Amino acid sequence: MADFSQILTTRPDLSDGDREWLHHLVADWQVIADLSFADLLLVMRRGDGRYVVAEQCRPSTVMTLRVDDVVGHEVDENLVEELDMVMASTKPVKSDHLTCVGRAQVCNVYTPVRREGRTLGVVVRQTNMATRESNGRYENESINAGKLLFQMIAREQFPYSNPVMSQRHVARVADGFILVTNEGIVRYASPNAISCFRRLGSLATMQGHYLSEIGTQLIHAKDPVPESLPLVLSGKAAVDSELDANRSAVSMRSLPLWDEMGRTGAIVLCRDVTEIRRREKELQTKDATISEIHHRVKNNLQAVSALLRLQARNTKSAEVKKELAEAQRRIQTIATVHEGLSQTADEIVDFDKVISKLLRMSVDLASMSDQNIHIGYVGRFGMMPAQDATPLSLVLTELITNAVEHGYEGRSEGSITVSVGRSGSNLNVVVEDDGSGLDSEESNGMARSSGSGLGTQIINTFVTNDFGGTVRWEPRHEGGTRVVLNIRLRAAQDYAQDYADDDALG
Repeated sequence: MADFSQILTTRPDLSDGDREWLHHLVADWQVIADLSFADLLLVMRRGDGRYVVAEQCRPSTVMTLRVDDVVGHEVDENLVEELDMVMASTKPVKSDHLTCVGRAQVCNVYTPVRREGRTLGVVVRQTNMATRESNGRYENESINAGKLLFQMIAREQFPYSNPVMSQRHVARVADGFILVTNEGIVRYASPNAISCFRRLGSLATMQGHYLSEIGTQLIHAKDPVPESLPLVLSGKAAVDSELDANRSAVSMRSLPLWDEMGRTGAIVLCRDVTEIRRREKELQTKDATISEIHHRVKNNLQAVSALLRLQARNTKSAEVKKELAEAQRRIQTIATVHEGLSQTADEIVDFDKVISKLLRMSVDLASMSDQNIHIGYVGRFGMMPAQDATPLSLVLTELITNAVEHGYEGRSEGSITVSVGRSGSNLNVVVEDDGSGLDSEESNGMARSSGSGLGTQIINTFVTNDFGGTVRWEPRHEGGTRVVLNIRLRAAQDYAQDYADDDALG
């Protein structure tokens, strides 16, 4: 089935500005459908002259006429004559007869979509006449407001050319709406809108009073006031804002109403977002606490690393000094992972950034001052939970340190490549060096590691016990050593969809 963007590509006569205007229209016309209690269709003419439904909008305030999508379908032949008439018009046109959609009797009203004096398409408002049998004031006020917005499409007044939208939870018609006059006086407020202001602490009657005064009376002297709030309360601009009072929060959005002479008033949509804001504050507090914990852990680890460094300086034993330096390096590895975690609001770290810094540090610490050893990467690790990131970083730094200390002994330069293939929680890592080869890195059939062999124990323990994986040491065909890790990340199942199979080794 064709979508809206694909249908627009069949109209090469449309400029980029025309396409953007149409996108703005369908992004914002839900409010017209909801106010009008009607389905909307955007109909456009194809290159062959036939009419096709480019987009549709179902109302959320009444049962829709159309269960199935009709986007991409050609328009019924009995509507073509009226569509031709509207395409040549600059004003809305009401059909002089009812049509049938399923079993419903439908009244069609058409408006041309105008921009810069040209007609880009037609919006068809389809009203189920069964919904007009018993309307009260709420329904009448809502329908009339929807008609005004609908008529603005033909005058190039809707969609708004410069709307200012900043809130994440924008109010909808069903949440509550207020109709204000050109002077900003409340002419009508729906029951839900009245309830919103009651929660804010307003007990006064809204109808007949300035909405700006009602809102201002709720704000205390030192309360922060968004710059956009006065524009919303007066209805003078297409903008949204939020009013906080009485430990409640209401998100509001103003929709100015225009006719041929100028602005006539506005619709102000209201939505009680008190519970949403409360939950957001709880999450912010939780995130800040987690980040602070990681930050403190990082600082404590760095303090331990500094103590080990101080101890190493004071010892006279070269062997003890080397062992302390190895312990310091491993603690610094864990601290670096926590540094990455302290900069995020969750338990996830961009492992590629963390490991590149750690491995470069491992190379610098293990190599001699006159050595130039390059390290490169193929593929990516991606985002990784802390539960996996910390042990994996220790494994990789041990492998790099081992390669530098034993593979490049007596050599001035070399190259190490880390290749990564990830598919969901399955991870394949290959570490290759062009050093002296496997013979120089083995002792009694086991891969040698720095110091007492603790590095090899760390690698084997984490890979086999923690990750349930395997480690394979083998000669590199071009000379050097190749280490292959096949592991399954323990905490990455929830993030598997973020990674594609094309990251796998080829």
